[in-house]
Amino acid sequence: MPDLATLGTIALMASGTYLTRILGYLALRNRTLSPRMRHVLDSVPGCVLISVIAPAFVSDRPADLFGLAITMLAATRLSILPTVVIGIVATGLLRHVFGG
Repeated sequence: MPDLATLGTIALMASGTYLTRILGYLALRNRTLSPRMRHVLDSVPGCVLISVIAPAFVSDRPADLFGLAITMLAATRLSILPTVVIGIVATGLLRHVFGG
């Protein structure tokens, strides 16, 4: 069972992701965007996701570090949704195997 701080962090990150999508749509709905600007806006959800997993970079738990390495490898080959699924499943299985 996650603690209150974890649930609050997840809710705030989800709200941040949702707000960036909605505010971007409302502010830019009648404008033509350059390909570079589109690429920047497409990268925003990934940046929010990185802020969630960044604490794992300094983790002292082997399961988290191996899960992070698997996620980074998946991110080099796949889009964001399969990468997130692979990262969650791999880290869950590794935590089960290594404990913690």
